[in-house]
Amino acid sequence: MARVRTLIVDDSAAIRVALARILSADPEIEVVGMAPEPNVARAMIKDLEPDVLTLDVEMPGMDGLSFLERIMRLRPMPVVMCSTLTARGAAVTIEALRLGAVDCIAKPTGDPADLARNAQLLRDTVKAAARSSVRASTPSRPVAMPAAARTRSDAVIAIGASTGGVEALFSLLGALPPDCPPILVVQHMPGTFTASFADRLNRECRLTVTEATHNSAVVPGTVYIAPGSDMHMELAGTATRSIRLFAADPVGGHRPAADVLFQSVAQRCPGAIGVILTGMGCDGAQGLLAMRHAGARTFGQSKDSCVVYGMPRAAAALGAIERELSLAALPEAILAACGK
Repeated sequence: MARVRTLIVDDSAAIRVALARILSADPEIEVVGMAPEPNVARAMIKDLEPDVLTLDVEMPGMDGLSFLERIMRLRPMPVVMCSTLTARGAAVTIEALRLGAVDCIAKPTGDPADLARNAQLLRDTVKAAARSSVRASTPSRPVAMPAAARTRSDAVIAIGASTGGVEALFSLLGALPPDCPPILVVQHMPGTFTASFADRLNRECRLTVTEATHNSAVVPGTVYIAPGSDMHMELAGTATRSIRLFAADPVGGHRPAADVLFQSVAQRCPGAIGVILTGMGCDGAQGLLAMRHAGARTFGQSKDSCVVYGMPRAAAALGAIERELSLAALPEAILAACGK
């Protein structure tokens, strides 16, 4: 099997060497080059034709986001952002993911324990990125709420996403109207990022977007992003709905897990709408099936519009998805379902 040809771009020589050592330890990965800044990287991309690029989020004296934007516009390819995963770098990383970066990884430190914890994740992320489907993004088209849906007060929309989900959620939520039913979202990402993610979406969308808090009321026109921390998020209540955040073991390796959210919605809101977007693995499949069995309308993102067709594929294999649609077609279908 061909190895994943990887190009490392980072202004720190020490980080370049550390990343190369970690990646080269995997026989399925070949580090074909290392670049200290984008101008050098641009020439190396042309000469070496790597499968995956690891890119430093913040590099002094240059605009890494502009480089990423140019890559995604002129030569879309899998890019993995290398970040310190701090609150300071969160906004930049969220913007990178919005622009089309496949994923972000923790930049290695000199701590041997830190290196050991993150080395396998780094290798797995690069190999997963090589299998992803990256394409130039297209702007979302705003849609309006159907008249029939405006009179319905019991609808709730639940969404699960992982790899590629940041870009997909910007597109999907950006198209939905401000009078939309409440939306609960589980997006797999580090806890230091979810507040910045919610804030960035709030500035881009017509809906109000917020990071979910325990016991907060669930109201129309608002999107609740599950905190990417050590808590699951579920829908609580029936007549008056609210958010419940609680500590528990990971489900399917995830916390928060889309399965937990979907199961709670299936129990408390049988007339809901469930949506599973691009992502690696199978989180959400069982929960979406429970929603469909309860009477919910369920949708999955189509393979040709996914960055990683893992979560939707798993849900479709179980029969959990009523309709599979492109990312561009999902907003209208979701709103139409709100009126039925």
